[in-house]
Amino acid sequence: MPAPLTDLSRCSLHTMTTKPWSLAQAVDGYRRAGIPGITVWRQHLQAAGIDAGAKLLRASGLTVTALCRGGFFPAVDRAGREKAIADNRQAIDEAAAIGAPMVVLVCGAVPGLPLAEARRQIADGIAAVADHARSSGVRLAIEPLHPSYAGDRSAINTMAQARRICQQFDLELPGSSAVDRKVVGIAADVYHIWWDDALEDELVLAGHHGWLHAFHVCDWKLVQSEMLNDRGIMGEGCIPIRTIRGWAESAGFRGFNEVEIFSTKYWAEDQDALVAKCAAAYLAAV
Repeated sequence: MPAPLTDLSRCSLHTMTTKPWSLAQAVDGYRRAGIPGITVWRQHLQAAGIDAGAKLLRASGLTVTALCRGGFFPAVDRAGREKAIADNRQAIDEAAAIGAPMVVLVCGAVPGLPLAEARRQIADGIAAVADHARSSGVRLAIEPLHPSYAGDRSAINTMAQARRICQQFDLELPGSSAVDRKVVGIAADVYHIWWDDALEDELVLAGHHGWLHAFHVCDWKLVQSEMLNDRGIMGEGCIPIRTIRGWAESAGFRGFNEVEIFSTKYWAEDQDALVAKCAAAYLAAV
């Protein structure tokens, strides 16, 4: 197990963790708490305006770690698939505008659409935008989601499934480090993958091949009111977060540890207090 983290220098917060805040409020709140990184969700960016949001972020001194989210490629008809591809091109442009190094892909699923077909459409959708991402200097990070979301949110549910898509692409960004040199890679979120008995081996493979783009943290509460919006702050649940961080770092990962918590409970609280809780839990449990 790696040593505990002693500072917040690699801590980033997703703006969805503090969903009630505007982008400007999030920037101010994270800076006050000494958190140096921010992953921007598109609804917060679009509410601020792309140009105004980019200007705000450039002046903030914060490191933009990613833009969330693209993906949702599968559809029952061609028009739906083409609309998704256009939206992902727009997400890539937004990421480039704010200096985000990657777009996180929640790949999508459609009720009633066979998983094999959804996965084929996901690979085809990524192929349709990968060259645009490379020319824009933006990576694409496939985020495997827990199997409970396979029916309607993402047909990519394991690191191995994400890896098999990554293996279809050979595009690289010039000047990137060995661990994240590929345009198409993986965002490893412990909430979704902690249960996988192949996780350590898959993280090693991802790091070795340059696919390990991002690492997200929160916790899996043993009792949840619902699956989507009742995640725990690190240390509240059963995920061995520090152990998994150690595996990622052994694979060469040196990026930010991104705190991504969807929680109706915490969104209803004072958001400055929530950020303080996240910072303390980051040092205690990540």
